[in-house]
Order: sequence, then C-alpha cells, then structure tokens
Amino acid sequence: MTVDRSDLLQGTLDMLILKIVALGPVHGYGISQRIQQVSREVLQVQQGSLYPALHRLEKRGWLAATWGESESGRQAKFYRLSAKGRKQLQLKESQWNRLAEAIALVLFQKYSTHKEKRGGEVRNADFAERAKSAEFVDAE
Repeated sequence: MTVDRSDLLQGTLDMLILKIVALGPVHGYGISQRIQQVSREVLQVQQGSLYPALHRLEKRGWLAATWGESESGRQAKFYRLSAKGRKQLQLKESQWNRLAEAIALVLFQKYSTHKEKRGGEVRNADFAERAKSAEFVDAE
C-alpha cells in the first residue's frame, strides 16, 4: 500500500521521519526503506513527499545534514536529529499518543443516549453533555 502525503494526518510524516532519524544518521532513501520495513510494508513514503519533508525539517532546525557516501558508494545527504528536533519529536509523540487514545475511545466504545428525544431527535447539545459527563460504556 502506497501512502500518499495527503493520506497521512497532518504532521504524521514529520514525526515518522524524526523517529527514524533519532536512531542514528541516515540518508533519505534509508529513511523511506526503514519506514516501510517497520510498518510491515503498510507505509511506503514516496520521494515526492519524503524529500520536501526532509528539507522542511532541516530548514526548521529539527534535522542537521551532512554529505557522505552511501552503502552503494554514491554521495548522499545523511540526516541526524538536532537537540531542537529531539524536543519536537517528544512533543509530536505526545500529541500522537493523545490523538490515538481519543480515536480508540471513539472506535472501541459506545455511548448511552438514554433515548431521550426532543421533537423527534436527540439534540446535539444533549449528546455533548453526555460525552462530557463520561456516559460512555465499553462496547460489548
């Protein structure tokens, strides 16, 4: 499955790149391969998405880059995580975990509406109040 930039949540590609680079210096193709490998072939980041993201992260100071020789003997830009990038990765991981938890709550929980109707419909405000008051129960 090829994942186009538009298929990823905003900022997800940046976080994945930062996470891979945190493991040690790596060139762009290596980042793409590692994401594909670790995701068990689910994520395949195309060059048209990867390299603009790498340039953006380098411009923001989250990545530092130096030229070196790749395994194939070609010149390649090797990226490493900067201190600023390490802080950003921690922030992005925290945000991702919070989002993933919220999505899991929606996917794996159901809510109780008490079948209260006003004018034939359950009002949105009623649902919002129930959600705030934690009237969510485990799915069976």
